[in-house]
Amino acid sequence: MLTLTSFIETGPTGQPIFNFDMFREQVVAGFDEAVATMGLTADHPVAREFAAELLRVVSEATHQMPTVVEKRPESLECDVVRFQNNKEKWVALVGLLDGQPYEIFTGLQDDDEGIILPKSVTKGHIVKHVNADGTKRYDFQFQNKRGYKTTVEGLSEKFNPEYWNYAKLISGVLRYRMPLEHVVRLVSSLELTNETVNAWRTGVERALKKYITPADDAATAEPQADSSLLFANV
Repeated sequence: MLTLTSFIETGPTGQPIFNFDMFREQVVAGFDEAVATMGLTADHPVAREFAAELLRVVSEATHQMPTVVEKRPESLECDVVRFQNNKEKWVALVGLLDGQPYEIFTGLQDDDEGIILPKSVTKGHIVKHVNADGTKRYDFQFQNKRGYKTTVEGLSEKFNPEYWNYAKLISGVLRYRMPLEHVVRLVSSLELTNETVNAWRTGVERALKKYITPADDAATAEPQADSSLLFANV
């Protein structure tokens, strides 16, 4: 007998992940069997009503069972996202876990209140260090054009403390796997009085929106009473 634990596998980082594709295939197979047992066709009103309810349950199950990894790995892959607001150049370092945003660091691209990275740098790693006194430090590592590893130490010291604190808040909801479209809404709803911080907020929205996929939108959409939708993504 299959249970929800039957669909849990080990991810690239060794953390358990839920295999949504396998789960969907089993749901479709179960739907076919149930409809056939009742002697109905897929477009029968009863079958369509059954399909709509099944879609609702599947949507809730797959959307509400994200993998939460509270213990951050020592090193995370990172995307470098550049944007411009109010004629200022900004950079966002988006730490990824299993390909999904897990944390974000943002700031100006300058020597005084941020960092300057070569334009060729689009990826790297964010490495967490725990000092002897228990304090934490995050470094950004990347390879330059010659293949040499370059490290920017102490991201928290490189960026404005106000941006750093807001970024910690956003990273917190990302780590607990709040759906990205909701994270973007949360960021856009922040009521900030400082014009510069509002520009930062817009940049964070842009940085995170690039990770929202059509599947994310479908997961939060209201299911339609059409059995054919069960087969749309199989």
